[in-house]
Amino acid sequence: MNRRSFISSLGTSSAALAAWPMPAFDPARAGRAIRTEIAAGRQPQPKMSARPPVAFAAIGLNHSHIYSQIETMLGNGATLTAVYAKEPELVAAFTKRYPQARVARTEQEILDDKAIQLVVSAGIPNERAPLGIRVMQAGKDFMVDKPGVTTLAHLAEARRVQAQTKRIYSILYGGRLESPATQRAVELVHAGAIGQVLHTMGSGPHKIGADRPDWFWKREQFGGVLGDLGTHQVDYFLAFTKATRGAVVAARSGNLHHPDKPDFEDFGDAMLQAETAAGYFRVDWFTPGGVATFGDSRLTVMGTDGYLEVRPNVDLAGRPGGSHLFLVDQKETRYIEAKDTPLPYGPRLLDDIVNRTETAMPQAYTFLVAQLVLEAQAQARPPVLSK
Repeated sequence: MNRRSFISSLGTSSAALAAWPMPAFDPARAGRAIRTEIAAGRQPQPKMSARPPVAFAAIGLNHSHIYSQIETMLGNGATLTAVYAKEPELVAAFTKRYPQARVARTEQEILDDKAIQLVVSAGIPNERAPLGIRVMQAGKDFMVDKPGVTTLAHLAEARRVQAQTKRIYSILYGGRLESPATQRAVELVHAGAIGQVLHTMGSGPHKIGADRPDWFWKREQFGGVLGDLGTHQVDYFLAFTKATRGAVVAARSGNLHHPDKPDFEDFGDAMLQAETAAGYFRVDWFTPGGVATFGDSRLTVMGTDGYLEVRPNVDLAGRPGGSHLFLVDQKETRYIEAKDTPLPYGPRLLDDIVNRTETAMPQAYTFLVAQLVLEAQAQARPPVLSK
């Protein structure tokens, strides 16, 4: 089962990742003392506030991430009212799951509906920013799957229109915002658990799977491997370091093992720097079939007083499920149970729509992640020497 169908079958990525069966982990194998910290007293998922219900619609269903986006909104009290996509088979599957959604005849029908406050989208990546611009110009807020922008020109126009309209352009960086372990790690780091952050190192391998659509193989449409998978990694770097500025030191991307798909990129990596920290990440499409999830992602955050490692999807040959978090400080090594960590993005975004605030994610931050990713993709060199 590939990542798209698996997420679609379970609704939210966090639920999906926790469901994979894995053999039990024996702490004695680790060669060091490990204390399991059950996060006693932690609250469940954030409760719905008393906000007025937010009406939303979906436009663009090309990636199955749309289902986790819909579930995030529905699970926090929003009302799904309409859907539009150019592909009738995608609309049929969507309305079978969400029969309450009225099928619009055109995109414009949704944009003209004054009752709709938010549009969510997981369309073909290079069509997302132009759609978001039209949505904002129609007076609505926009929540889009990553990559939310695929060119620097689109980013400049999205910034201009957002500043002009004051609407929300929110990119769902799901690697953090839909991951309980990563959310918990951010909380710990911001509370000073490892001192000042000095470096982040992430790997984001993915499994290609089967039945990928044609646009998946075309760089202009999917945005390049850094522009796509790298969005999570740049988001991690900025979130953990709390940086408000950043720069790409070096980047590489290319096609190492898919000669039959010459426009595809299956590998990329980059080095980043901010005011007080540096970072490195690697992303690829080489997860082997023996891994029971779409990718064994890893994230290590090094600080002045310790470090932590997040294994959001799987603990290979270790503990079952996902949402694994390890923390090492000056006193001990701990395994932190994180799977029940609340995910605040959904309720905060709906609050922002009602209150015109920026609690889910500052708009400048959203665009800075996109900018650094696109700059990395634009300056990337081939990963190997030419023959």
